[in-house]
Amino acid sequence: MTSIPQVTLNDGSSIPQLGFGVYKIPEAETVDAVLAALDAGYRHIDTAAFYENERGVGEGVRRSGLDRDDVYVTTKVWWTENGYDSTLRSFDASLERLGFDTVDLFLIHWPAPKHDKYVDTWRALERIREEGRARSIGVANFHTHHLDRLAAETEVVPAVNQVELHPWLPQEEVRRYDREHGIVTEAWSPLARGRVLGDPTLDGLARKHGVTPAQVVIRWQLQLGNVVIPKSSTPARIRENLDVFGFELDADDLAAIAALETGERTGKDPDDLG
Repeated sequence: MTSIPQVTLNDGSSIPQLGFGVYKIPEAETVDAVLAALDAGYRHIDTAAFYENERGVGEGVRRSGLDRDDVYVTTKVWWTENGYDSTLRSFDASLERLGFDTVDLFLIHWPAPKHDKYVDTWRALERIREEGRARSIGVANFHTHHLDRLAAETEVVPAVNQVELHPWLPQEEVRRYDREHGIVTEAWSPLARGRVLGDPTLDGLARKHGVTPAQVVIRWQLQLGNVVIPKSSTPARIRENLDVFGFELDADDLAAIAALETGERTGKDPDDLG
């Protein structure tokens, strides 16, 4: 069984560096996908209220036979529920759908700054953590100026900032800020929704190391120090995405990937959503 490195968070808990994302996996397929991931050796599942598959995640964890404490589960509050009371209600609903008493990590999914409710949302997350119902709390899709505002107006530094991050969008400014403030950067859309996989540079690196282009990108993410959550509903691809600990990219490889930066996003800019 693959041993996945753990990353220590600023609250003293730890998170498996390589996890399994379930975005856009239909509810009916989620149980089997989670079971396939856990059977392959993943111990970190990332879901969200918006994905509408929390029930499947919870059921997959239960059917796996693993102890609940052995599976790290993240979920998130959707931006339309931002606000103090609405976030508390959303969290309760997520726990009910998952069938859990606690989650390991609870995130603000988007800041939605035009709604101007993410500070109140964060205060709700602080309460949830204080009550012990989420071991860790964090944010997703936060620019550095959103994080600066949380730092100025609230008490707890986010443990994680989950952002779109791939070779086209390496998020150097965000990663630097996170590192300087003790926040772990987590990458969603780590393969740019598969769009980077036809790149000739990645193809060449894959041939050099005898692996697939997807494995090259996931390995790159890990060597940057990111937590990364690739998604697939195909058992063979699920296993392949985990098989990234038998090779290492060298300095030339990393420089070649760095040259792929274009700034292109596959999702929205966080300042634009909401």
